[in-house]
Amino acid sequence: QVQLVESGGGLVQAGGSLRLSCAVSGRIFSINAKGWYRQAPGKQRELVATITRNGNTNYADSVKGRFTISRDNAKNTVYLQMNSLKPEDTAVYYCNAVTSRDYWGQGTQVTVSS
Repeated sequence: QVQLVESGGGLVQAGGSLRLSCAVSGRIFSINAKGWYRQAPGKQRELVATITRNGNTNYADSVKGRFTISRDNAKNTVYLQMNSLKPEDTAVYYCNAVTSRDYWGQGTQVTVSS
């Protein structure tokens, strides 16, 4: 089992920044990749960024150059630094961990006002 707890969401004006954190616990050694996804009202959940066990990262085209995924293995935490936020970034952001199955956090709301 893997447990994920997100924090750091909130309300920010367009052009601002937020940093999301995801505290990971449980069978950490079994995790192959971690990531962030988001779901806006009326839309499907979509990938934002992922980071593999080897440190390789992948980003959605819509966030490239603005968002950065990183991790602190000593703290068992994954971060998503979000800069130059746009109203279309408004969504619930979910932390994800992949072992032989997907694990999800409870989500944290990010709202970007214009």
